[in-house]
Amino acid sequence: MYLKKLSVLNFKNYPEAELLFSNHINCLTGNNGEGKTNVLDAIHYLSFCKSFFNPIDSQNILHEAPFFLIQGSYFANDKDEEIYCGLKRNQKKQFKRNKKEYQRLADHIGLFPLVMISPADSELITEGSESRRRFIDSVIAQFDREYLESLISYNKVLSHRNALLKQFGDSRRFDKESLEIWDMQLIGHGNKGHDTRKKFINSFIPIFQRYYELISGGREKVGIQYISHLNDASFEEALERALPRDRTVEYTTVGIHKDDLEFTINGYPLKKYASQGQQKSFLIALKLAQFDFIKNIKQVTPILLLDDIYDKLDDLRVKQLMELVCSDNFGQLFITDTHLTRLSDLFKASNADFKVFKINNGSAKELN
Repeated sequence: MYLKKLSVLNFKNYPEAELLFSNHINCLTGNNGEGKTNVLDAIHYLSFCKSFFNPIDSQNILHEAPFFLIQGSYFANDKDEEIYCGLKRNQKKQFKRNKKEYQRLADHIGLFPLVMISPADSELITEGSESRRRFIDSVIAQFDREYLESLISYNKVLSHRNALLKQFGDSRRFDKESLEIWDMQLIGHGNKGHDTRKKFINSFIPIFQRYYELISGGREKVGIQYISHLNDASFEEALERALPRDRTVEYTTVGIHKDDLEFTINGYPLKKYASQGQQKSFLIALKLAQFDFIKNIKQVTPILLLDDIYDKLDDLRVKQLMELVCSDNFGQLFITDTHLTRLSDLFKASNADFKVFKINNGSAKELN
C-alpha cells in the first residue's frame, strides 16, 4: 500500500497544492513554519479522518476560506483507491472512499494504516494518562474493529452513568437499581476492553524493547507496565467499592477510562530519570513497534510519517534509526527536515528510491 498523490485546497497554510509521491521515500524540506508538517497532517487525515495535532476540524481551514479539501490517490489491495475529506464551515465533515460517503467515520479506521512520529509525541511522557490511553486505542483500533465498537459503546454508557450520578447529587435522591442498569453495560464493555488491552500490551512490549535496543545500541533497558483497576479485582467489585466516592464526586472513578501505562528506564520512571535523547528514543521505539505490530497483524505495510526526527537525537541514534526505516521491512516513508542536503545525501548513500520536495510558505515543489 502507498499514497500516489495528495491534493489539498485551503488546508492550514496551503491555498492549493498537489504532490506526486515516490512509493518508497519522500523528503519534505524547508524552514520552520513553512508547512512541512501540514503535509504530513493532511496524510494523517486520510487515514484517521482527523488531524494529528488539532481535533477541531474548522481550525484547520485556511484563514478566511469557507472550506478545506484533502484528496488522496492510493494503490492498495492491488487496486487504485480514492479518499476524499471535505469540510465547510459550520457543516458536517464529509468523508468518502471511491466517491461513496461513510455514514460512520469509524468504518474507515484501519483501512489505510499509518504511523506518525512527531515531537508532539512527548506528551505521552509529560502529560496525563489520557494521552497514553489514546496511544493504546489508536494502535488496537487499526486492526480490531470489535474493540473500537466496544470502546465507543463503553464511553457512551460511561457518559450516561456520570449524568445519573450528577442527577443523584442534584436531587439528593439515590436509586441504586437505576445505576445498576448502566453498571451491567459498563462492566460488559469494560471487561472486553481490559482483556484486549492487556493481551495487546503483553505482545507489544518485546517488540518495543527490541526497537529501543536497535536505536540506542543497547545502552539502556526500558520497560512498560499496564496499570488498570481491573488488574487486581473484577470490574463489578471495583465499582461496588468505589460507589461511595462516585456519589460524592458525582462521576465514575474506576474503569478502563482510568487505565495508564508506566514507562521505565533501567527500572526508574522515564519522565524523571531519562535524558531528552533517551526519551525521544523511547517514543520512536514505541511508534516503530506500533508499525511492526500493525503490519504483522493486518499483513499490510503502514505508511510511516517522520516529523523532525533529528530533534534531540545524537548522530548515532539518528544513523541507527535511518538504517532501520530504509530497510525492506518498511514501505512508504515521509520525512521532514530543515536541511535539504542532510536528507538527500543520506538517501543517495543508501541507494534508496526517493523524492525531495521543497516546502515554502504553503507551496510544494518537487526538486530534481
